[in-house]
Amino acid sequence: MSFGFLGIQFGWGLQMANMSAIFEHLGANAHQIPILWLAAPLTGLIVQPIIGNMSDHTWGPLGRRRPYFLSGAILSSITLILMPHSSTLWMAAGLLWILDTSANISMEPFRAFVGDLLPEDQRTQGFAMQSLLIGMGSVSASAFPWVLNHVFRISSLSTTEHPIPLNVELSFYIGGSLFLATVLWTVLSTKEYPPKDMKVFKQEQTQRGGVLNSFREIWTALQEMPLTMRQLAWVQFFTWLGLYCFFLYFPPAVARHVFQATHQSSPLYLRGIEWAGICIAAYNAVCMVFSFLLSHLARATSRQTTHSLCLLCGAVGLISLGVIRNQYLLLLPMVGIGIAWSSILAMPYAMLVGSLPVERSGIYMGIFNFFIVLPQIAVSLGFGWVMENFLDDNRLVAIVLGGSFLIIAALLTQRVQTTPTEDLANLTDEEMPEMENSEKTVVNT
Repeated sequence: MSFGFLGIQFGWGLQMANMSAIFEHLGANAHQIPILWLAAPLTGLIVQPIIGNMSDHTWGPLGRRRPYFLSGAILSSITLILMPHSSTLWMAAGLLWILDTSANISMEPFRAFVGDLLPEDQRTQGFAMQSLLIGMGSVSASAFPWVLNHVFRISSLSTTEHPIPLNVELSFYIGGSLFLATVLWTVLSTKEYPPKDMKVFKQEQTQRGGVLNSFREIWTALQEMPLTMRQLAWVQFFTWLGLYCFFLYFPPAVARHVFQATHQSSPLYLRGIEWAGICIAAYNAVCMVFSFLLSHLARATSRQTTHSLCLLCGAVGLISLGVIRNQYLLLLPMVGIGIAWSSILAMPYAMLVGSLPVERSGIYMGIFNFFIVLPQIAVSLGFGWVMENFLDDNRLVAIVLGGSFLIIAALLTQRVQTTPTEDLANLTDEEMPEMENSEKTVVNT
């Protein structure tokens, strides 16, 4: 069911680990990086809720969600293959827009897919499995340029004629192939179930489906947003303020502040970017391992407590990067960041999905993405000015600031109220029979 996430995240991992360096190879300065990344959050803001609503009201030979998996994968694969041929900043930024649009088309319905096919008591495990596969994809993608250089001796040098190194170029080619292959596996091996009443479904499809109807449905859904989702919105907002600072600046920060590179064409810069990829692979490896423990930790405490503790681990990791100057010691903060990343990919969705009406889960998952991309848009539009005027283009200070945002998110998580049906998922198997024999009141939010 979630195997396509492996390829999707390989594509995202290549982007996260290499796009800032690609922009710098093509001549961008530190304060220009945020605006060049604007494509990622802005396309998510527009595409995900529309695709979510359309997938709620689609049914065809490939089912409800799978047509979107496949079409997005085809476009993403083509764009990944073209990306290393960027010769100018505008070309790389334009391809990033296309890549993020098509990747969002593939990725958004996967969240609703879990809610469609899994019962309540398996959803935490379902989202944890997505975290596992996301971790695997990110580990592979982040380390791949380093492996091609150090194991297969493929050049990592940048020249005027060929600004993007050959090992990065080959990584993007392989990423494009893997993206399409893994999504095809999910499309061909997973069965979706048709609506119980196709006549009623067709009527709703006419009234609510399509791009134009999606805007009206998004507005209506925003007005009727469940309480749990409203509370989680603030958690997501501050979480992604912090993460986005890390994603934007970590690879160049390692190259310039740890490896002491003074220019993006120097061998030290290339070594730093490669080592940042290893660090990103390390925190994703931690994410992959920790995803096995998430559901057990949530049962032992609660989803809120689990998520708060994980976010605090991430905050410690980000803040400690401000004082580390040894490349090997950089691996220690990756443990905390990996623990936080594992929870970020699973716990908010596990807390959210039980509060959503089943027939509108796709559109609400898309709207939930607003609270991921709006802070990224804010950073993309305004943080370059902050970097230039207040932070002296210091990439490490930006990352430390991101850690403080994660602390705020951890505190806000404790305010999240889940519905009784969500709380049942946190009970042990021994406690369930007792609950089944008692009177229960379900409160609709």
